[in-house]
Amino acid sequence: MASANPVSSSPAASHDGVVEKQPISDDRIGEVPESDDAGSTHKQEGVRQVEAIVTVWSKQVLIVMFILLYLVSFIDALLSVVQASLIPYVTSSFKEHGLLATTSIVATIVGGVITLPIAKIIDIWGRAEGFVVMVGLAVLGLILKAACQNVETYAAGHTIYWAGHIGIGYIINIMLADMTTLKNRMILFGINSTPTIASVFAGSVIAQLFYERSTFRWAFGAFIIILVAFCIPVAMVFIWIVGMLLTIFGFSLLLLPFSLSGYAPHGWATGYIIAMIVLGVVLLVAFVFWEKYVAPVQYFPFKFLKDRTILGACGLYGFLFISIYCWDTYYQSYLQVVNNEDITISGYVLNTFSLTAAFVAPFVGLYTRYTGEYKWLAIIGGIPFATLGTVLLIHFRTPGTHVGYLVMCQLFNGISSEIWTLAAQLAIMASVTHQEIAAALALWSLFGSIGASIGIAVAGALWTNILPVKLYEFLPDDAKDQAIAIYSDITVQLSYPIGSPIRDAIIAAYGDVQRKMVIAGSAFLPVCLICLLLWKNINVKKLEEINGKQSKGNVF
Repeated sequence: MASANPVSSSPAASHDGVVEKQPISDDRIGEVPESDDAGSTHKQEGVRQVEAIVTVWSKQVLIVMFILLYLVSFIDALLSVVQASLIPYVTSSFKEHGLLATTSIVATIVGGVITLPIAKIIDIWGRAEGFVVMVGLAVLGLILKAACQNVETYAAGHTIYWAGHIGIGYIINIMLADMTTLKNRMILFGINSTPTIASVFAGSVIAQLFYERSTFRWAFGAFIIILVAFCIPVAMVFIWIVGMLLTIFGFSLLLLPFSLSGYAPHGWATGYIIAMIVLGVVLLVAFVFWEKYVAPVQYFPFKFLKDRTILGACGLYGFLFISIYCWDTYYQSYLQVVNNEDITISGYVLNTFSLTAAFVAPFVGLYTRYTGEYKWLAIIGGIPFATLGTVLLIHFRTPGTHVGYLVMCQLFNGISSEIWTLAAQLAIMASVTHQEIAAALALWSLFGSIGASIGIAVAGALWTNILPVKLYEFLPDDAKDQAIAIYSDITVQLSYPIGSPIRDAIIAAYGDVQRKMVIAGSAFLPVCLICLLLWKNINVKKLEEINGKQSKGNVF
């Protein structure tokens, strides 16, 4: 994405962007660029469009728009839970359950990287045009997933769908930012997170019903119709940017070997595994040189990373996702195999995380509305819950632990992740002008997706390199020849009754690898704290009192 939309500095800012107006107190306002865009020498068409639109919209129209966006968020969240619940059975239908993580690595990278070109599209073309493109990508991906005949086609479809899914949510956030003031923005962000409360329960039940009474293909097919009914069914030509391709292929080639090495004939020494890693590194280096020396318009907004608050917020989001996905990637399979829960109950347990986050979100918004603070909320409110939720899993993510303790850890992690996510977004938006919000949040989203991709890659590496070995080790001698068949298919694993020697061996193998996953995830939490400490302590309420509303026109 372009490193900068051409926006001139405010007359009140010094050469490094420091606002020189009289600070209110504690230098909390003194280091923030002004939010007023009036001094811009040029605004891109999409930004001018949305500022003109919100100027003439009535409050009633704004409310209708919020409701429509809320409904789209609900359908998108519902679909996300349903597809996540069915993934173990999709990969198992091709006898490739172990590739569960692999199917998500490229998808997660693309989902993060795509927000950068989306930011350019919606700033240049408009919010609606970008939204239509993302809906088209989601629908195309669902079509491929519904029609797939092998795991490769499913992975490709999931990658396209995930890009659309991330894009839809991202553009909705940008639209909400366009229509709100800074101090009220997190209230709307928080409310828009609440569809998860219903989708966690409904999505898990719907997934169970499709599995028992139909097929996963019809689940995807049904949601093609539902999604189109709630969104704009128009596909548009997607803009390729060289920098985007280099980052997608670079990170994909670098991370895929971690989960594929277990399937390679000679493990890490296999020629194509080595080639993927080397080529991945080369492409990422090429990306840096392209952006710095060749690109006529930069794709990656390096300039934002010079601001320690933005750098810290992006870093927090990335390392948070590394930590979570290290232990979350195979969690639903664990709950079904080890705790003997069905799809519905395991979905409930898994999505207690999202449910709690959705419940907490509006309260975070209200807190920032009335205090204007977010840094100390993130530190004092987030760190204890993140530590408890992750570290306690080292003890509780073991066979024989009551599922209630696992739910408790999900609750803790849901609270901390939502506090950190909302606070990080507000920290970024308070550090840039309205013109730069889309680009800055796209960068933030990219860090999250790269972090998730790394976490998934770590989980996949642990799973594919440890589970088969432990499974063979723990299986009775007369069943060791079944190790590959058992490892490859969750339905085979579940076919052995609880208490049987083979099921006990499977559970023991799961417990061993899952413990290592949680330890890996816990190791990234100290880095999250460091990222939090980088933030400037900006009071957004006082910031707007000095500089005025960031969003112009008739806004909340």
